[in-house]
Amino acid sequence: MSQTLDGITPGDVGAMRTLWPLGLATALSLMGDATLYAVLPTHAGEAGITLGAIGVVLSVNRFIRLASNGPAGWLYDRLADRRRLFLGALWLGVLSTAIYALSSGLPSLLVGRLMWGIAWSGIWVGGNAIVLQMAPPTQRGAWVGVYQLWFFLGAALGYLLGGVLTDAVGYRPALGIGAGISAVGALAAASALSARHTRNRQATRVGSWKTTGGRSLLHSLTLATPAMWAAAAAHGINRLVVAGVLSATLGLLVQDRVGNGLHGGGWSIGVATVTGGLLAGRTLVSLVGAPLSGLLSDRSGRRWGLLAWSLVAGAVGIGLLAIPGGLALIVGPLIGAAAGGSIQALATALIGDLSAGERHGRGLGVLYTMGDLGSAIGPLAAYALLPLTGLPAIYLGCAALMLIIAGWAAMMGRQAHTAAIR
Repeated sequence: MSQTLDGITPGDVGAMRTLWPLGLATALSLMGDATLYAVLPTHAGEAGITLGAIGVVLSVNRFIRLASNGPAGWLYDRLADRRRLFLGALWLGVLSTAIYALSSGLPSLLVGRLMWGIAWSGIWVGGNAIVLQMAPPTQRGAWVGVYQLWFFLGAALGYLLGGVLTDAVGYRPALGIGAGISAVGALAAASALSARHTRNRQATRVGSWKTTGGRSLLHSLTLATPAMWAAAAAHGINRLVVAGVLSATLGLLVQDRVGNGLHGGGWSIGVATVTGGLLAGRTLVSLVGAPLSGLLSDRSGRRWGLLAWSLVAGAVGIGLLAIPGGLALIVGPLIGAAAGGSIQALATALIGDLSAGERHGRGLGVLYTMGDLGSAIGPLAAYALLPLTGLPAIYLGCAALMLIIAGWAAMMGRQAHTAAIR
């Protein structure tokens, strides 16, 4: 097969085009989840829950993924045609968002969140497994970065549009519109994704669930090396801070700093819109961090070093939120966003480096199980500690945790560099 610029074959170019429908569907699937993070802290009454239940609602989908990520990775490693599983997960996500819009009270909302957690295991583990399979090894970081870009774009759209729609038409209609938007993504993926590019060329014959699949999560965890655990820990602490603590508490921080919203001569911006705008702006910055860090790590060959510095930057970003004033409210999330996008992309690329092709799904299962553990603990811990410590102390504690993991990543980088020159 003839080669094109930078060693990319025509087949590689065709596969890269598959990232568009794959990424678009992933992005639009996030509408309901992102809307809840932006508006639920300030619209708990309309959802039919108490303020104390918010942490549970925003965490339960991540707790279920601790059990569903491993089986999802196992299925994607075993199934020859990954397309049907990916599309099924997308439609389950649409149904979960529709439940948010139609339900009232904690029980029905929890059902929707549990469904979303299972759906996201299928979407995120599967999408990344497909990307790692398609990507040339020397360009793995760049390809992963492009796919991660779609994730951050979808989250930004969900935060901003969810906040604006909630202020404009109300809590439930906004979520109903979000379900429709997610359905558009699922339809786009169904019409555009080719079985040729989503086919698992390394799939093995599927064994019985009793003998193989039922042990998938435990088996995946025992396969993890110290280096894989370090990458997973970096992703886990990043998700704890960004997707757990910050996303779940930013609405309260905004309300504390700006009161009931921003007002001027003849205009007014509600708290939900301000919160959604900040979350969207933070997430848009991640669009730059993810592909850029992936590309730089491909060219430098030092993914661990870049990961360590990204964790340090993330610590600075979350730490700035402990400082009073509006400037820190803007600058802190933006610095943390660039770092968060880099951490997520670099950790995913490292799993591709550290696991053989036929085990990419299981390696990603380990990675995203750690990420979901962190993001599930984040809201619960934040709302439990809030009456005791206040938000500034919580943010400083998050910064300290990120610095500890940065030291671990730096140590793994030194070990990898020493092994390479021997």
